[in-house]
Amino acid sequence: MNFKEDLDEYTEELLDFLYTGKDKEDESGYGPAVQEMLVKARSGSSVQDIVDLFLYLKQARMDSGLSPHCLGLARSDAVGLAIKHQDLDEHRVSLGGRVNQAASIVQQAGDRIESYLEDRDREAPSGIMLWERIQENHARIREVLGMSMQEWNSFSGQLRYAIESPRTLESILNLPAGALEEVGRVTKDYRMRLTPYYAGLIMPESLDDPVLLQSVPTGEMVDNAGVEMPPVAADHSPARLIDQFYPRVVTIKATNMCAMYCTHCLRIAHIGKKDRIYPEQAYAEALDYIRRDRRIRDVLITGGDAFMLPDKVLRYMLSELDGLEHVRIKRLGTRIPVTTPQRVDQELLDILEESNDKKPVRVVTQINTAQEITPVSREAFRRISKAVSAVLNQAVLLKGINDSFVKMAHLCETIQEAYVRPYYIFNCSYRNPQFSHLRVPVEKGRDIVEGMYGNISGDAIPRYIATAGGKIPLHRSNVLDREQGDIILQKPWSGEQVRYPDADPEVYSDSRWGLKRYEAN
Repeated sequence: MNFKEDLDEYTEELLDFLYTGKDKEDESGYGPAVQEMLVKARSGSSVQDIVDLFLYLKQARMDSGLSPHCLGLARSDAVGLAIKHQDLDEHRVSLGGRVNQAASIVQQAGDRIESYLEDRDREAPSGIMLWERIQENHARIREVLGMSMQEWNSFSGQLRYAIESPRTLESILNLPAGALEEVGRVTKDYRMRLTPYYAGLIMPESLDDPVLLQSVPTGEMVDNAGVEMPPVAADHSPARLIDQFYPRVVTIKATNMCAMYCTHCLRIAHIGKKDRIYPEQAYAEALDYIRRDRRIRDVLITGGDAFMLPDKVLRYMLSELDGLEHVRIKRLGTRIPVTTPQRVDQELLDILEESNDKKPVRVVTQINTAQEITPVSREAFRRISKAVSAVLNQAVLLKGINDSFVKMAHLCETIQEAYVRPYYIFNCSYRNPQFSHLRVPVEKGRDIVEGMYGNISGDAIPRYIATAGGKIPLHRSNVLDREQGDIILQKPWSGEQVRYPDADPEVYSDSRWGLKRYEAN
């Protein structure tokens, strides 16, 4: 038998490395371990036993210059074990490929991600990890606000006891006097609202807590206001309650209400001074607009927050859309599952499932930090995910909240584990000067998002976009050049450049392919 013909280049390279050079005595005591591993590799049917042996031999060679021959393993025997390894493996993976190539790739990947795994729990803990402390916060807030457990666990109770004034905020958070003064200055012009549940996610000892920064306004909102720009959608609202940029997608801004008001709210001009229920005529006009344009296939119901709509209104709107043959997809924009998960009751789930059975319903949420995912919000998303076709997240890149690889990667992995698909990362909009202090440079966002490629699951990586007359992708191109029919690509996670053979343009342009080749000329 010609063993050499059965070995691939990787295995030949491994054996040449192990057996090249003069033999020397084993002064480091590798021999006994090698003999023990050799017995297992020869007698058993475990691929891993063979791999472990050769990884050990490779380490001995690198550390002490020892060849396997002086440790009791002739090259011919090593060849036999290499062939045995390949024969045992279901995919005929070679020993050299596994020991020299795969092990090295895995080691490099592990080294890349090690610092992230060490830092994420400290730098960006999830609400699940902080749950014990959050429960203590909740108990304290219930006592301060005088809420019963029944009120706490109800959606109406969370809204009734919502924190909307600096005085109430002071009673539950130990903020510096100067900070409370600034909150009072801001709330003269802009609304503040935190549900007691969401307020409990704040770690009160930290002034840069990511939940605090999203929910408690600071003086920059007033100081940065400058010249007001037109309200978002003032220039693309062709009908009552309707926003439209694209030919087949429209948005119905069905309410101005939210359970909490974010300090980076894109629709800050639409919130108004008080919550409003819109008249039936407004919804009828929005639906009539959709009814008349048969090009529309995808309708997003948002606001405000779609889950703030009464069940009766939500059921009505979904039912009307389900009755339009040309509308094929419905989306609901909501932040409720992380701000007030008590809203996710069986009646809401039944409404979603009933409509989803007719045409797909997708819930689009906004989660900006892993700290917003608690056992309660995770359970809400789990239940929602069983009633709809998909739950998607649109995060906003925000200074101090998620503007690092560790924070964003942990956010994406955490929500993926909570039944939510990372979908978009928005660069924080330029349209509202009130929150320019929260904006992050585009290049920083690119580094964060592209750093996730090759390091976390592909379907946990969202698209990075900006809103400027529509959604525009911000990913930098990894196509660097073309050479002799090859494309030069750059791996975003390491900067390494690789050649990728492109399709032959002449072959692509030839229409006579497949069975057409056999047609008579």
